[in-house]
Amino acid sequence: MAEIQSCFRRVEKKYLLSPEQYEAMRAGMAAHMVPDAHPRYSISNIYYDTPDFELIRTSLEKPVYKEKLRMRSYGVPGDQDKAFVEIKKKFDGVVYKRRVTLPVREAVDWLAGCGEARRGQIDREIEYVLTYYGLAPAAFIAYDREAYAGRDNGELRITFDTRLRGRTNALDLRAGDFGRPILPADQILMEIKIPGAAPMWLARLLSENGIFSSSFSKYGAFYKQELYKQESTRGGQLLLPLGANKYTEVRSIA
Repeated sequence: MAEIQSCFRRVEKKYLLSPEQYEAMRAGMAAHMVPDAHPRYSISNIYYDTPDFELIRTSLEKPVYKEKLRMRSYGVPGDQDKAFVEIKKKFDGVVYKRRVTLPVREAVDWLAGCGEARRGQIDREIEYVLTYYGLAPAAFIAYDREAYAGRDNGELRITFDTRLRGRTNALDLRAGDFGRPILPADQILMEIKIPGAAPMWLARLLSENGIFSSSFSKYGAFYKQELYKQESTRGGQLLLPLGANKYTEVRSIA
């Protein structure tokens, strides 16, 4: 069995594609990319945040440094299936991800503060972020993924995500992967992940098809679409970032 990687450092670029651009990418990269060992699968995530969604609000401001904490599984897990608890940090355009792997039930108990203490370095980093911000489950987001790796460079990865969906109830990976759509059905989210610069053939393929990178965030899109609306409906007040540390208030109308 291959060793599960616990630390990543790479550049990640995201692109929102039309069906025509998706087909053009698939055709253009065929000579350079091969299907991943597990080419098609679904991914489920629980994102952790503060009660007023501080982490995602800060992230949407596009600061030089940002971080998030999430629990991830492939498919809908049972108690003893694997979960990945991850800290994902981004600094100056480079993504750093550190994660631990443990059974879902243990992961849930641990992050709720009622599991056994863990002693690893990454464990301590996760616990620090969790307690420093006072994080709790905030949103569930899932999607179906089609994955490819470079034929000559296995560190180059291109993925296509469809059926992005989210919910704010049943915030447990074991509850199923249902949720409300986050993107229109005819949009595909492509991610390119590579340790350094993109190869020339890939840059040319993107340019020829008018494909440009986007700052799209799955959790960020769901926050703007659902979470602040719910808070406003309850009569609360939430801040949406406008950039440059400016905010607009979203209030319910009496």
